[in-house]
Amino acid sequence: MNRNSRLTDLFPSLDRIPEQYRLEGQTEQREYLVDGELRFWKGPLATVRSPVYLSTPNGDEQVILGSTPQLDSETALVALDAAVRAYDSGQGAWPTMRVAERIHHVEQFLSRMREQREAVVKLLMWEIGKNLKDSEKEFDRTCDYIVDTINALKQLDRRSSRFELEQGTLGQIRRVPLGVTLCMGPYNYPLNETFTTLIPALIMGNTVVFKPAKFGVLLIRPLLEAFRDSFPAGVINLIYGSGREVVSALMASGKVDIFAFIGTNKGASALKKLHPKPHRLRAALGLDAKNPGIVLPEVDLDNAVNEAVTGSLSFNGQRCTALKILFVHESVVDAFLDKFNAKLSALKPGMPWEPGVALTPLPEQGKTDYLNELVADAQAKGASVVNEGGGEVRGSFFFPAVLYPVSSDMRVYQEEQFGPVVPVVPYRGLKTVIDYVLQSDFGQQLSIFGKNSAEVGRLVDAFANQVGRININAQCQRGPDTYPFNGRKDSAEGTLSVHDALRVFSIRTLVATRFDESNKELVSSIIRNRESSFLTTDYIF
Repeated sequence: MNRNSRLTDLFPSLDRIPEQYRLEGQTEQREYLVDGELRFWKGPLATVRSPVYLSTPNGDEQVILGSTPQLDSETALVALDAAVRAYDSGQGAWPTMRVAERIHHVEQFLSRMREQREAVVKLLMWEIGKNLKDSEKEFDRTCDYIVDTINALKQLDRRSSRFELEQGTLGQIRRVPLGVTLCMGPYNYPLNETFTTLIPALIMGNTVVFKPAKFGVLLIRPLLEAFRDSFPAGVINLIYGSGREVVSALMASGKVDIFAFIGTNKGASALKKLHPKPHRLRAALGLDAKNPGIVLPEVDLDNAVNEAVTGSLSFNGQRCTALKILFVHESVVDAFLDKFNAKLSALKPGMPWEPGVALTPLPEQGKTDYLNELVADAQAKGASVVNEGGGEVRGSFFFPAVLYPVSSDMRVYQEEQFGPVVPVVPYRGLKTVIDYVLQSDFGQQLSIFGKNSAEVGRLVDAFANQVGRININAQCQRGPDTYPFNGRKDSAEGTLSVHDALRVFSIRTLVATRFDESNKELVSSIIRNRESSFLTTDYIF
């Protein structure tokens, strides 16, 4: 095992962990939420391992955090049936509830959720290795997203409260729920990314079966009671277990109306094919990405390097929006690499709770082996690791490797590494980068770094029909959450932003009548006597 001096003291002994960040023993979770009650699972459990190791007299030992229920398909289908009953073909209490009342339930949940900030943040660090600052940011940003979603729905409902008169037809248009939602989030943002689909689905009146990510499972445990107490029975159901078994059964049942999934396009395609009526399945998918950063010859090199380092290595590159390949013009590539490597060498490796830590262990079993394979493949085909200590491993920790020069015959040129490997491709003409983007299977985002307006403008036009977002002199990113977040090709289906998500998880329904005196009186009577939740002019403040 190779170790450089930075990794010698990487993993702490137990006594070196600050008391406020220690975990009190292992958590054996057997609870899961179905039909408004926490049920106790008596079957097998799945072990939850931390990316953190402890230094012991016997060497580095991986921390076992606890275990979660390994539910079977039969139990998962019970949870699905609870959601189906709560929706009741759109006649259930939740889908027919007035918008203001649904908002009240979500606000209750948010209040309860905020009480669990410390517990969730601590588990984010221990379960997926996210540093303290980013773990706190993820929790707080999720709370802000819920607030923004509530406000966006209020605005949407205000606009829907009026009647429209067109060509002698009086109508009211409102957004209504679609049905039962299966919600699955990613391990890199097991709270935030998951809730950007879960909360809009709920607040629009859908019922939900929620399966937490493969890593970041225990951190949902502190929120189980909040979910149970904040929503009517069956509206939100939380299940655990092998996706291959439980999720396949849910999709094959044909009872899922909306599929909210953040993961790989292969996984999404396989699951969608299991649905017996795929034309009736609405999907909101966040999938793979291979976002390029393009450094032009006329460029603010310091800004390009700063953005590229953060863009490619924030949370160890484990973000769909990470810069996963860098195209740098040959006239500036040497200077770029010098500055990039200098900035990289200043990044602090360590444990998530340590002040100033930027590089942390990786949660996926076997991830360091995969990254080593990519590096070895590139080296065999002419690339070199050009940064000091690049690719060195200790346990679950992989020190970032900058590969140069990368060419099209290398795996890392095409594969999404989703980790701290930075491929750098030298190029001479813009056709090289344009062809790469046009031929790529992915189309989420890209970044252009340059000062020449003609070149930047040409690339913007070349890529506007290829990706969902073009960033100029800035790294790829999701926010602000009011901006559309989407992708083309194999990178996404549907658009997620605070506003768009409300539309993704609903459909417009129109109630219309001929505009004459008798119909005016009928509609007025319905509104005046509050005889309909749909036909109403209530205004939410």
